[in-house]
Amino acid sequence: MVQGRKIRVVVVDDSALIREVLGKIINAEADMEVVAFAPDPVAARERIRESNPDVITLDVEMPRMDGLEFLRRLMSLRPTPVLMISSLTATGSDIALRALELGAVDCIEKPQVNISRGMQEYAELICDKIRAAAAARVQLPSRFIQQEANQSKAAGNVTILRKDAVIVVGASTGGTEALREFLSGLPANTPPVLVVQHMPEHFTLSFAQRLDQCCAMSVCEASDGQPLVAGNIYIAPGHSHLSIVSRSGQLFTHLEQSELVNRHRPAVDVLFDSAANLLGKRAVGVILTGMGKDGAAGLLRMREAGSYNFGQDQASCVVYGMPRAAYEIGAVHEVVPLSQMATQVLAYLCGQHKREA
Repeated sequence: MVQGRKIRVVVVDDSALIREVLGKIINAEADMEVVAFAPDPVAARERIRESNPDVITLDVEMPRMDGLEFLRRLMSLRPTPVLMISSLTATGSDIALRALELGAVDCIEKPQVNISRGMQEYAELICDKIRAAAAARVQLPSRFIQQEANQSKAAGNVTILRKDAVIVVGASTGGTEALREFLSGLPANTPPVLVVQHMPEHFTLSFAQRLDQCCAMSVCEASDGQPLVAGNIYIAPGHSHLSIVSRSGQLFTHLEQSELVNRHRPAVDVLFDSAANLLGKRAVGVILTGMGKDGAAGLLRMREAGSYNFGQDQASCVVYGMPRAAYEIGAVHEVVPLSQMATQVLAYLCGQHKREA
């Protein structure tokens, strides 16, 4: 995107009503505009060629051409930030997650045009997502396709010295693929990992199931009251904050559908604050790619309580927002490329890591 001009958006959706709603939302903002509409991917090709957009919003299930096939072609021929817009169904969420693997920046639910209440919040959310997409570094799908073809589960168990550790992770835009790369590099005996990824409610279960297929650790969508056990990864569900609680000396997950924090639920700060309050030096913090600053303040409180924290570097981030915010306030001990994140975290857990100041 060229600094100082409006973000140019092409809206691709087979529903005329959805195109109208999205057009009104986007054109009401001073910093963005819809430059073209298309009812399907075939028509979209010409609109994109003519209008040279900064961001494309793309429906998941489209006529005349499969949405994933269109995305594959787009990313190979003309890499452009794409925001997927999906109905929240099990099938739709699985397709949207596959689209993220193919290089889409983010996904969001379709607006419920028959419900006026909540439309203002939806408008703010979709505009935030478009701004994040416009700022994103588009990840070419070949990277992930090759990784998927070659990737095997992490090598056998390593000798963990910090057996009482708990790893807490926060991510947002670009985080689904960053988490896949990081978590698949952890062996089966890694201490428990809790993850907050900003994601629509119906997507988190499918996301956890997909991660479980490529990780040596067991991955689940977190439920309330699960004991934290080594070898397990707990993904915050899209409808609740995830935190850690202690009962009789045992640590458990806790879910709560309380107010939004940093305009999110789940929020990274909620998880990180609970780690700061309960874990102290036992905590290991990891903050990955994402728009905004959710998690930065909580990561700093973790550091002040004695944790050791890693932040993803700018070059490997889709959006260098959350890690930057954490680094700038002094919450991060080490800035690490995504490709080295699992190795560095394991080195720390195995006592082979020189602790930074």
